[in-house]
Amino acid sequence: MQPEVSLGEVLLVGAGPGAADLLTLRAARAVESAGALLYDALVCDEVVALAPRGCVRIRTGKRAGEASMKQETINRLMLTLARRGLKVVRLKGGDPSVFGRGGEERAYLEAHGVAVQVIPGVTAASAAAAQFAFPLTHRAEARRLVLATARIADGALQTEGWDGMAAHDTTLALYMGRNAAGAVAERLIAEGRPADTDCLVIENAGRPNARAEPARLCGLAKAVAEMAPSGPVLLVIGTVTRQARLAATSLKAGSHSAFA
Repeated sequence: MQPEVSLGEVLLVGAGPGAADLLTLRAARAVESAGALLYDALVCDEVVALAPRGCVRIRTGKRAGEASMKQETINRLMLTLARRGLKVVRLKGGDPSVFGRGGEERAYLEAHGVAVQVIPGVTAASAAAAQFAFPLTHRAEARRLVLATARIADGALQTEGWDGMAAHDTTLALYMGRNAAGAVAERLIAEGRPADTDCLVIENAGRPNARAEPARLCGLAKAVAEMAPSGPVLLVIGTVTRQARLAATSLKAGSHSAFA
């Protein structure tokens, strides 16, 4: 008779947008008890340092526009480590369920008999709204929030779903929007969103070095180009962005880490 294989478990953990003190307590405890830590490029060193001595630490390098470990490789690596009986923490920027491929990874692992737990994290849109003092929804102004990806597939913008984003009472938060701003603006205007709709271009949302620049929808691509961001970009489109305070943020004004 073959001996039973003792499987570990995998925790898909949201590290939040980057600032260590936006990590949840549950997420921090998961990292502190990890036997193996697979972490994305946007996870800060301070959070990675919470892992215990002897923990296997592997940088998966998932970041738009840069070379990174293939998803299939990450899946197999998590499975291999779990089959060694380790507690595997897959540490992702933001929230695992928001453009983090958490669903794909969970399905793969559970299909191979590995138990999976998801620990949510603060997503970039929420972090940006808090940091720059604007709401994502607002009574009588924005009754709907849409989180979407602005990625371009095969060199062309996705063709479906834009009509639902054009309503004036919708706040649209577009992730990974740096290279698609012009195409996004053109499509939204074509669907009926006013060309003078207020927008924000936000780089490094939730981090101490975050920047936000106001724009109008018709000038969104120009605003991104002039900003010349090197970090992750979030595009927020909607009238709520008029309330943003851009001169200073709580993090810029002297934030401290909860893990110092």
